[in-house]
Amino acid sequence: MKETLFAIGSRKSAVAKVWLIPNGKGVIKINGQEGKTYLTRTDLYEKVLIPFKVTGTTGQFDVIANTFGGGLSAQSNAIALGIARALVNYSPELRKTLKSAELLKRDPREKERCKYGLAKRRKRFQWTKR
Repeated sequence: MKETLFAIGSRKSAVAKVWLIPNGKGVIKINGQEGKTYLTRTDLYEKVLIPFKVTGTTGQFDVIANTFGGGLSAQSNAIALGIARALVNYSPELRKTLKSAELLKRDPREKERCKYGLAKRRKRFQWTKR
């Protein structure tokens, strides 16, 4: 078997384990399904392809990704981060282009917790005088 590259990406509560297979045909499999069928929206599928477009390696790698947690949007961002990290493992000179495109950054935003004494995260209960 060819040398495979492994990396992990995460976003919110979604985690993606990504394997890149060099000298492939550009096939993307996510959780055992074709990438376009798993990520139903085209913008989410395009988000996964951005690391390849930035580095000019479109169609050179096969991608196998296992994702869990979160929603489809968070999973696609996690896969993109995993692909970018795996590309850096493959060729360290790609790091500069990926870093300038901000594809190696993990998005730190998480869901805000509910506070006691409030209706929601920041919304307060309606105050009445009497």
